Amino acid sequence: MTASSYENLLVSASEGVAWITVHRPDKLNALDRRTAEELARAARLVGEDPRVGVILVTGAGDKAFVAGADIEELAAMGPSEAEAFSRQLGEALRALERAPKPVVAVVNGFALGGGCELAMACHLRLAADTARFGQPEVGLGLIPGAGGTQRLARLVGRGRALHLVLTGEAVDAEEARRIGLVNRVVPAARLREEAAAYAAQLLSKSRSALSLALEAVYEGADLPLERALRLESALFGLAFATEDMREGTRAFLEKRKPRFAGK
Repeated sequence: MTASSYENLLVSASEGVAWITVHRPDKLNALDRRTAEELARAARLVGEDPRVGVILVTGAGDKAFVAGADIEELAAMGPSEAEAFSRQLGEALRALERAPKPVVAVVNGFALGGGCELAMACHLRLAADTARFGQPEVGLGLIPGAGGTQRLARLVGRGRALHLVLTGEAVDAEEARRIGLVNRVVPAARLREEAAAYAAQLLSKSRSALSLALEAVYEGADLPLERALRLESALFGLAFATEDMREGTRAFLEKRKPRFAGK
């Protein structure tokens, strides 16, 4: 899990936290086909690594998280190539979304087009106060192609999503937080420090419980309420088969901090 394994990503892990950094600073970290392939590979690798409890996703530098897709590459595509790229990038983002551990977008600058879509595919979003979010594709004669028309509406509601997609307007970090697109906004100078603290907060919880909670939220969202509630009950029952549940309840009764094993 080293930077040498990738051309356009930096991937590292330490003390339970993995960082995936899109590293194309000369292109404002724009997403191309190679980056999409590497992102999918990195997501699977850290998602399956039992040593990793939290995944942090960010962009190189302090100007852009990911400024969008690589327009130079897009401009040369025909319809079939474009559809294939949309599917490829979509699968990479789904690999992050399906990770059985918290994935946090650490948004350090522009998150436009594919960058906004990448951030939305993460479970949580921590943004610098200098960050900006948007889906400007209509200004290029395009539409979002990696989940922008779908995840945005699920996060902020159909009306707000339609406004952002149809006008191509960008919003700042505080507005993104207000409409539910971002979970927290922090000063840019403290972004990595705050991301590390956020990761530590998540790591202090039961990994097995976090995984079950993610499954309940994401799988249940697409089910009718009655079926979703049955799913929640089933997953609640599964939690009682874990060592973490025994440790957590015992620690509460003994008035001490739990020592979770993730099992």
